[in-house]
Amino acid sequence: MGRLHSQLARFEDAFPGFRTEIVEGNVVAYPVRPFDGSTVHAVWNAVESQLPSGHAPVTDVAFPFDHAHEFCPDIAVIPAEAEAENRISYPPDLIEFVAEVVSPESIRRDYELKPRWYAARGIPNYLVLDPLKGHVVTMWNPGSDGYLGRDTIPYGPELIVHSPLGKLTVPTSRLPVHPEAPHPA
Repeated sequence: MGRLHSQLARFEDAFPGFRTEIVEGNVVAYPVRPFDGSTVHAVWNAVESQLPSGHAPVTDVAFPFDHAHEFCPDIAVIPAEAEAENRISYPPDLIEFVAEVVSPESIRRDYELKPRWYAARGIPNYLVLDPLKGHVVTMWNPGSDGYLGRDTIPYGPELIVHSPLGKLTVPTSRLPVHPEAPHPA
C-alpha cells in the first residue's frame, strides 16, 4: 500500500469528544467514555514499562489497512523510530501488539471485524478489554481468517501475554467495570 496519508485527517476537528475510524468504507464516530480512558491509561502504563528498547506505544493514531478500513487502535505498539516521526498515520505492518477497549458502539468492530484485519496483517497479539463484561479477550497466533488462539479471562488476576516483545503482564484487578457487567461467581 503506497498511500500512508490518513483519510481521517479531514475529520480531525469535526467530532470533538468522539473517536473516528473508517470501517467498511464508512466514517464511524463514537463517544469516548471515562472507562475507555481509564482502561487505556492503565494498560498503557503496564505495557510501556515492560517494552524492550526500540518499541513505543501509540494511541488513536490512524493505521490505513485499505481504502475502506482505517483503524485508530486504543493502544498499538510500533517501533520507537517510527513513533519518533510523530505522524498522523502509519502502515499497519508496523504494529507488533494491539489493544482495544470495548464501548457499546464498538462491540462488533472490536470482537468481529478488527480481529480479522489485525490477524491478516500478522499482528501477533490482540487484546480486547471489555468493561461492559468485566473481562479481557486475548488473541494470538494470527492467520488469514483471524486468530487461532483465544482466551477470555475475567478481570481480577494479572494477564500474562507471551509476545514477540517478551512476556507482558497486565494487571486487571483495578480496570473499570460497568456497574451492570456480570460478576464472576
